Amino acid sequence: MGLHRIKTMGTALLVSFFVSMWVLLSGFVYCQRPAVVNVGAVFTYDSVIGRDAKVAMEAAVADINADQSILNGTRLNLIMADAQCNVFLGSIGAFQVLEKEAVAIIGPQSSTIAHMISFIANGLQVPLISYASTDPSLSALQFPFFVRSTQSDAYQMTAMADLIGYYGWREVIAIFADDEYGRSGISSLDNELTKQMSKISYKLAWPTGSNLSYITDLLNKTKLIGTRVFVVHANPDSGIAIFSVAQDLQMMTNGYVWIATDWLCATLDSSPLMNQTSLQNLQGVVGLCQHTPQSLRKKAFVSRWKHMFQKGLVSYGLNTYGLYAYDTVWAVARSIDDFLNDYGNITFSFNKALRGMQTSSLKLGKLRTFDGGTLLRSKLLQMNFTGLTGPVRFDSDRNLIGAGYDIINIDEKTIRRIGYWSNYSGLSVVPPETLKRGQRHGSLLDQKLKNVTWPGKRTEKPRGWVIGDNGRPLRIGVPYRASFVEFVTEIHGTKDFQGYCIDVFTAARELVPYDIPYKFVAFGDGKSNPSYDEFVRMVAENVIDGAVGDITIVTNRMKITDFTQPYAATGLVIVAPISNGKSSAWVFLKPFTVDMWCVTASFFILIGVVIWILEHRINDDFRGPPRRQLITMFLFSFSTLFKTNKEQTLSALGRMVMMVWLFLLMVITSSYTANLTSILTIQKLTSPITGLDSLTTSRWPIGYQVGSFARSYMIDNFNIPESRLVSLGSPEDYERALRLGPGNGGVAAIVDELPYVELFLSNRTDFGIVGEMFTKNGWGFAFPRDSPLAIDMSTAILRLSENGELHKIHKKWFCQMGCTEGQGHQSKSNQLHMISFWGLFLLCGIVTIIALLVFLARMVRQFVQYKRKQRDLSSASSSESSSAHCSQIIYNFFDFIDEKEEATKKMFKQCDNPQPQAS
Repeated sequence: MGLHRIKTMGTALLVSFFVSMWVLLSGFVYCQRPAVVNVGAVFTYDSVIGRDAKVAMEAAVADINADQSILNGTRLNLIMADAQCNVFLGSIGAFQVLEKEAVAIIGPQSSTIAHMISFIANGLQVPLISYASTDPSLSALQFPFFVRSTQSDAYQMTAMADLIGYYGWREVIAIFADDEYGRSGISSLDNELTKQMSKISYKLAWPTGSNLSYITDLLNKTKLIGTRVFVVHANPDSGIAIFSVAQDLQMMTNGYVWIATDWLCATLDSSPLMNQTSLQNLQGVVGLCQHTPQSLRKKAFVSRWKHMFQKGLVSYGLNTYGLYAYDTVWAVARSIDDFLNDYGNITFSFNKALRGMQTSSLKLGKLRTFDGGTLLRSKLLQMNFTGLTGPVRFDSDRNLIGAGYDIINIDEKTIRRIGYWSNYSGLSVVPPETLKRGQRHGSLLDQKLKNVTWPGKRTEKPRGWVIGDNGRPLRIGVPYRASFVEFVTEIHGTKDFQGYCIDVFTAARELVPYDIPYKFVAFGDGKSNPSYDEFVRMVAENVIDGAVGDITIVTNRMKITDFTQPYAATGLVIVAPISNGKSSAWVFLKPFTVDMWCVTASFFILIGVVIWILEHRINDDFRGPPRRQLITMFLFSFSTLFKTNKEQTLSALGRMVMMVWLFLLMVITSSYTANLTSILTIQKLTSPITGLDSLTTSRWPIGYQVGSFARSYMIDNFNIPESRLVSLGSPEDYERALRLGPGNGGVAAIVDELPYVELFLSNRTDFGIVGEMFTKNGWGFAFPRDSPLAIDMSTAILRLSENGELHKIHKKWFCQMGCTEGQGHQSKSNQLHMISFWGLFLLCGIVTIIALLVFLARMVRQFVQYKRKQRDLSSASSSESSSAHCSQIIYNFFDFIDEKEEATKKMFKQCDNPQPQAS
């Protein structure tokens, strides 16, 4: 029993020893840093980007392996595979480098290939870091192991949209490579332009490998379109051919605008010895280049590249993608170094999904998943160092935080930098790194660039569009009216049109700084007025290219077309029968209401009484027999109305009252005169409709012009039943319906626009405008949505208004027998009410009462002083009753006031110096 226990314990100790040794050895192997770390690189060797990237990555690997401060003795091994611009071969290359246990893949430069390899990287959990795949659709959500070490095209297209918006172009034509790179980039541009109220009017997809004849056909199509701003988003290897074809087609001349994305800079930088003919084909082109701040490291690397070029080691120039490739290798190396410092070794494990394919000839079962792929990706996204391209940091979408773009202009076979762009500085002539990040510097109004030389060697900014070169003039629709032909009508027997609206259009067209070939197209049969809503809808549906005429700008029409600046103000008014009021013997009383007359008369009496009181003691003109004083009192006040009073006011209080009274009298007199003049010439209503309120609440029939928006406006806004509305086609119909009246088959009133009504009333005195104009509209010309013609014609119409030509045209058509402006009638009472003048009357009354109270207070004081001195001279009778005493005092007081002031002063002197009585 004891022996068995000893054997069991020995066995347990032996097993524990072997397990411990295995764990120690495994841990030693796991924690030991590998001697070599493999990193794959899949890209196209023979390409503008690939040639630079290959040399740059090899240089980066050499620098890393020579630097003892990184990887701590572990050698970085770069395994390259040529994708040959092919998705299938690129995928094969990715499998080849992964088969050799690469912990990361750098590349590819093609966005199409990057989509496929991203799926592979996700499956095997190997980070894929691309320095040239700019397709915005390569998102972190779909491809969690994809990291972009360059700027996304979403960022670039924001810069492009700002550049287009800076020059004010509303439409562009996009020429792009027909692959994921081209389509996604242009889609981002479309989104950014929409934010700035611009758009891509035409998209030209250019399939990879297309010949020059295909490009020629594409560009020839654009000549039929008016837009002349081209955005080229092509591949660096083939995009330059577009400009050669454009040069042959005379599309690099005055009026054209060509803007290229950053592919052009990559091509130019990689071709330092580009022939002069190629540069000549690029005359006037504006392009974006990825901005890389200047630094000592960048300067040293550029000098190193030039040295290799002089030795013949490289035969091409260094572009920014080469710099990004160099920094990408360093970013991968630094992340691997951090990974090894934290986790020790690199391990792979077989993928369960691929174990069943070991028998396949493709040997996919040998592919293993990188166990630390997620951790290495995290280390990579935490990178923060300064490389050749500037700070290397990644945002939340796993894109490199971009430094912005340089904006270049090719002129006289040289490349000029005209400014910079970044998302925090906007367009500027100052490099972005000199501005504070995170703060937007200026709006579009204060952003600026240096002068640009455009195609054709012109320095003036091109307009950006022309009338389409399709061999036909613009079809301008004109309403063929049956009534009110002064505005627009067809000349009988011809296809020409005349009228006020036609003259305005012709005058505006002459101010547009380019030729507008056009022909008028009649809309309507001339027997009845056409529907203007249908007329505008034809413009929206491109049946006609524009609409000219008396077209009212209303909401439903503006939703489908663009209108010019209004050239005539208009609005809906109400027309009703009126008759001239017959003169009355008492018409002179009508300017004021009864209340106004009573208050005015009362003040005449009040002023006369107060002035007599104030002047009676000191002014001989206000003294004399009672009859004379009474006549003077009233005649003085009324004579001030005609300024014929001979009496002068001597007292200060009297003059103060007269000053306020004369001001009140001046206002009342002028108002009376103006109102009496209006009453003697005014017209009086004979219609039951007196304004908008009575129009909507009554049940009388209402007339409107055929084709006018007045019908829908009254139905939609005032809920007027359609049964009440009567369509009328001509001024004669207007007159007939109004004369018949609502009780005899006519109408009570007509609702129409002011210009028509003014023309209708110009030779008819029995009708007038009732109430106020209850809409504010204007007439304009309609063009298709986003048509530049609408903007240019609006500018021309404003100039016509400013220089007085619009008024002259109006006067030509409507003022030959006297203008009709201001002929409208207001049905409200023209009598002046007390409420309009109560403030003045109140002021005059207050001043008058204050003056009277001051006078009375002064008189009471003098009377009291006089009585006190008189009492001192002789004692008063004590037997007098109190009532007699009070009445006597009042009587004496009025006697005192009635005395002339000189007599009062003499009485005071007698009291001060009494004479002794004779014995």
